[in-house]
Amino acid sequence: MARPAVTVAIRAARAAGSVILRYMNRLDSVVVSEKRHLDFVSEVDRQAEAEIVRELRRAYPDHAILGEESGASGKAGARFTWAVDPLDGTHNYLRGIPQFAVSIAQLDRGEPVHAVILDPLRNEIFTASKGDGAFLNDRRIRVGRRESLDGAMLATGFPYRQRQHLDAQLAMTREVLKRAEDIRRAGSAALDLAWTANGRLDGYFETGLEVWDMAAGCLLVREAGGRYCDLVGRDGLPGSGNIVAANHMLAEQIVEAIAPALTSALKR
Repeated sequence: MARPAVTVAIRAARAAGSVILRYMNRLDSVVVSEKRHLDFVSEVDRQAEAEIVRELRRAYPDHAILGEESGASGKAGARFTWAVDPLDGTHNYLRGIPQFAVSIAQLDRGEPVHAVILDPLRNEIFTASKGDGAFLNDRRIRVGRRESLDGAMLATGFPYRQRQHLDAQLAMTREVLKRAEDIRRAGSAALDLAWTANGRLDGYFETGLEVWDMAAGCLLVREAGGRYCDLVGRDGLPGSGNIVAANHMLAEQIVEAIAPALTSALKR
């Protein structure tokens, strides 16, 4: 049975998903603005986040909320913070590419303890609570069993927020492709992590993420028997936003493979 926090997060994600789907057939009328270079936000993102915040505030008025669009709100220094990405994959969504998700995580002093990722198009909802395992639509999931980078199917993303790291990212991709079967770049970090937790992907690495991009997905991977760490193998939610996720053996091999390509900036 889902924990109360997960039940609330599911309700919030469903409310956001309804907003997202409602606009799907009229994307040409959606108002879009550029937050910073190549980083776009739409009225759908904002409305979806408002629905999530409303549900979280109703259930947990004393918790802090860190939303991608609305920023930090709530009680300063609160033990619990909700990291919210109302539409992870905005670029895909605005072009009609069916790869985007709602991502919600509860953090206890910075550590993710409850997670929900909703794929509204496929009606897939990934959930996890610390110590309880990870689930897809109430069915327990596990990370893939591949023990070697040889033949692995991985996912990544390219740092449109931090293009100064593009050369390092391309170099890491080149090193991984020397052994991996292939790499997918689908455009939603939340779904990349959820699919790694579910074994659809063997692993995932990316640079320049924010906490709302990865907190829920990281917990899913861990509760599905996997590991997440930064690019040099330090465990925990990386403050740098640079992440590797896979089963334990493969995560170590990815870290080893990308080591020659890392710049000093990315190692921090």
